This record gives sequence, structure tokens and C-alpha cells, in this order.
Amino acid sequence: MATITKVRKSTAPYYGAAAVWAAWAALLDLYKPSQFAFAAVLSLGAFLLLRAVCKDEVTETVVPDPPKEEEKPTGNPELDKMIADGRKAVSEMKRLDDAIEDEKISADIRRLETVCEKIFDQVKAEPARLPQIRRFMDYYLPTTLKLLNAYDRMDSTGISGDNITGTKERVESIMGTIVTAFEKQLDALFGADAMDISTDISVLETILAREGLAGERMEAQTTKNADGTDIKLEL
Repeated sequence: MATITKVRKSTAPYYGAAAVWAAWAALLDLYKPSQFAFAAVLSLGAFLLLRAVCKDEVTETVVPDPPKEEEKPTGNPELDKMIADGRKAVSEMKRLDDAIEDEKISADIRRLETVCEKIFDQVKAEPARLPQIRRFMDYYLPTTLKLLNAYDRMDSTGISGDNITGTKERVESIMGTIVTAFEKQLDALFGADAMDISTDISVLETILAREGLAGERMEAQTTKNADGTDIKLEL
């Protein structure tokens, strides 16, 4: 929901100032500079007085958020389930972030939310990576939400008993580990890309050095044996 605030300034000060001029012109003279100046002072005084007394009219209108476009099914049931479950998980994280007052926990939740959205986006772009996050979706993510929900329920009681305090402290202590684990899950999705890029770089370096298009350092690192094989020299 969005709130639009409109301020409508009172017109009374303007009418009051105009009334002073009209009354002065009707009852007295305005042809002398002194009279004109005096009328101006009275008009300004009436304006400022009414401006202080008459408040502006403020109206607030609540405008509902535009409906989000529903994602069309991909035709892959497993991918569609991941998208739906991921959307619910992120929505629950937003709720927990709002509900939990501890700023450290909230900051960790926001980090998890960001990482999860990137994981889901990456898998949506490359559905072949679905098997890589199966354990993440089936265990790590729901267990994390279970822990955070338990923390939220205990925190909302306002009681500092041994069980409540001890459980909250354990959840707080593991949040850093969970954030790191989620980030490693995201990093793992780029493993194949990193390997492909590394291979491409190695091949490119070799070709550039062979054709004399590389810098001096790269050319010094690559030379040839008599049998035509590459030898890497450590400088």
C-alpha cells in the first residue's frame, strides 16, 4: 500500500489581505504614499495573522499497490515448484524481518533474502542447475525458516526464561553460518562457468603468446619444446 498526502493551503489569508485593501479604498484615501504604505502594512499583518490561525487542509489517500503479474508456468513442473516455493520463502523472510526487532537478526534475514533471490534467478535462467539446489530447497531453506519462526514466536512473548533465552541465543549464533552456507550455494551455481572461463583464458593466453600478440611477461611464460609441446616457465 502507498499513501499519497495532499496539502491544500487555506485561502483565508489571501481573502483577508484583499479585504483590507478593499475596506481602506472604500473608507479612506489611497492617493498619498503614506496611506498606501500603511494599507500595505495592515494587509500584510492580516495575511500573517490568518496564515497562523487558519491551518492547511491535509488529506491522505491510501492507494493499493498495483497487482503483480503472475509468472506463467514454464512447462517444467519441478522448476515451477521451485519458483512458487521460492516466492513463498522470500515473502516469509520479509515478514520475519518486519516482525523481529533485533537488528542483527534482521540484517542477516535481509542478506538471506537477497542471496535466495539470486539463487532462484540463476536457476530460472538455467533450469539444468535444479539438481544442484535440491537439498537446499528440501532441507536448508525450510529448516532456516523454521528456526527463524521459532525465534519470532519466543521473542514476541517478552519473557526471558531459560528455554526461551537459550534457544534465541543458539539461533542468533548460527545465523552467520547459515548466511555463509547460502552464499556458498550461490557460488556453487557458477562453478561450471568459472571452469569454462578459466579454460578459455588459458587457451587464449597460449594462442596470443604463440602469435606474438601477448605482452612480454606472457611470452616469457610460454615457449616450445623441440617436439612442439608448451612449457610453462615460472618467473
